[in-house]
Amino acid sequence: MELHKHFMLYKPFGYISQFKVDPNKKSKKRLGELFNFPEGTMSIGRLDADSEGLLLLTTDGKVSNEVTSSGNFEKEYYVQVDGLITTKAIDELRNGVGISVHGTPYITKPCKAKIIEKPNLPQRGKKIRDERHGPTSWVSITLREGKFRQVRKMTAKVGFPTLRLVRYRVGSHTIEDMENGDVKQITLITP
Repeated sequence: MELHKHFMLYKPFGYISQFKVDPNKKSKKRLGELFNFPEGTMSIGRLDADSEGLLLLTTDGKVSNEVTSSGNFEKEYYVQVDGLITTKAIDELRNGVGISVHGTPYITKPCKAKIIEKPNLPQRGKKIRDERHGPTSWVSITLREGKFRQVRKMTAKVGFPTLRLVRYRVGSHTIEDMENGDVKQITLITP
């Protein structure tokens, strides 16, 4: 019987959620540079290079499919947006907004959204513009879906573009007490 391994990773800014190098693309930092993961390890879902935070990894394809496809796993994001976000914009996010997914119009499913205080997060690898360029605010957005660049498209649609995007939680797993690049082996991935 093969024993699968599961990991939590605090993916730093600038890394892509891949292990293999595509010779046709410009070289970018990959997850395998952060830790000696066992052969067959795959990321469960993705975070683009400009996003950071919790990424679950596994050697079990069934677990990966369960997390990404079942809708049982909430994904909570801490999002720094340009400007002081309004309650009207929060209500729009909660109710679903129209975005484009690979060129096709899509209405996001209702989600949880709320204004939060600036979270205690590790410094990002690349500086974010400072307050001299105008105020910023933070919002927590919790989804059960994950379309391509969805959170960024949602905040832009309601008039508050994303400046920093950090996935804080997937299911019951969080980045609490983790730093950029930290890896923790876990025994089970739970909703």
